[in-house]
Amino acid sequence: LDTQAGKRKIHILAEITRLRRACCNPALIDPSAGVPSSKLETFLGLVSELIRNRHRALVFSQFVGHLALIRTALDERGIAYEYLDGSTPSADRERRVAAFQAGTSDLFLISLRAGGTGLNLTAADYVVHLDPWWNPAVEDQASDRAHRIGQERPVTIYRLIMEGSIEERILALHRDKRDLASELLEGGEVAARLTEDELIDLIRV
Repeated sequence: LDTQAGKRKIHILAEITRLRRACCNPALIDPSAGVPSSKLETFLGLVSELIRNRHRALVFSQFVGHLALIRTALDERGIAYEYLDGSTPSADRERRVAAFQAGTSDLFLISLRAGGTGLNLTAADYVVHLDPWWNPAVEDQASDRAHRIGQERPVTIYRLIMEGSIEERILALHRDKRDLASELLEGGEVAARLTEDELIDLIRV
């Protein structure tokens, strides 16, 4: 029975992940569908405004594929950026951090897991989270990259959330189950601690 319950939970989590990826950009689910991404459009508008007003931003997503689509859009517009994910070699990681701090680009795209610790990016005065993580403590740790010693400006944080979607329900979890955040520090994952019914509630209409 435990095995069957575990399989059901894995299946539910897989479907939830599909929904979360669709919220980021429908092309992550079906590239051939040609469905536009309102989140990408909103992000590009925000980037234009930030650059026009001489701000610099850290941009986080948990999905590397989502960052790849963002990179393509920025390349098409000639917007310079640095990039970092979990596969970036240590030497490249240090070089890209140094380049951003030196002012070579206005954006630093970072996968959430790769950017939670060990980065000092005080050249940024804005942080943009493209999608919500299960655990708000992960987002907080990522945002803290811009709040390090040496930061001389206020840091503004944006979270791009699709209205009426599973992303809003994840934010509700942040509010209702904040006590689970401490599990991150103990190596736990909030999604694994939720019951099957709680996970189904996220996708129930």
